[in-house]
Amino acid sequence: MKPKVLVLTGYGINCDIETQHAFDLAGAQAERIHLTDLLNGKEKLADFQILALPGGFSFGDDIASGKVLANMIRYNLGDQLQEFIEDEKLIIGICNGFQAMVKMGLIPAFDGDYSRQDVTLTFNDSGRFENRWVHLKTNTISKCVFTRGIESIYLPVRHGEGKFVVKDPQVLEKLRKNHHIVFRYVDTDGNPAGYPHNPNGSVDNIAAICDDTGRIFGMMPHPEAFMHRTNHPAWTREELPEEGAGMAIFRNAVEYVIESM
Repeated sequence: MKPKVLVLTGYGINCDIETQHAFDLAGAQAERIHLTDLLNGKEKLADFQILALPGGFSFGDDIASGKVLANMIRYNLGDQLQEFIEDEKLIIGICNGFQAMVKMGLIPAFDGDYSRQDVTLTFNDSGRFENRWVHLKTNTISKCVFTRGIESIYLPVRHGEGKFVVKDPQVLEKLRKNHHIVFRYVDTDGNPAGYPHNPNGSVDNIAAICDDTGRIFGMMPHPEAFMHRTNHPAWTREELPEEGAGMAIFRNAVEYVIESM
């Protein structure tokens, strides 16, 4: 059986086709479902094993990136979402999806509280939209099921509000101590560094986090944008595997669900 993936679409989400394709290549059965079809009950979260919130500009990034989408989901689908989490299913948010997840409290979800916002993502320090490739180093102690076997990865970022912010030092310490931090921005030698390696000024170079279980995961860079070697900026100059490194994240998710069936 192929795991079923709900790839959310609608209202400015624009990376849904690539995200669906990535999950299909990884061996899943992915469907693009419009947010309206969830809100009116035509589709149910319970019919899927993985929920993907893709990148884009949902609701035009009004108020703040991901904020309107977060409220639409939290206040209309909160019960379904909680049941989805309690059933130990997977959720991934990429870029705008990550922004929505933190603003509805899905991650880091300290002590299993999936409704309290402890962190946020805001405007890049550069004051402009950043579109570049970045090196990421994995926290291999993290429980994140999406990054199993990945030590480092090279992916593109495309965002204007990607700066990960933590106001309370105790929250940052908790993120570190409990290994919620999954990816950090690093330089070509694998060391934390400033701009442009850290493209947005994120505290502690944080590029991705997960919840306590490792099943709910959000990241700013775009793994669905590196499915094939021709996506790589140096593909004409370097010998690269046919499959892009971003596919490992989707394969890990699909394999985890298959193992759990």
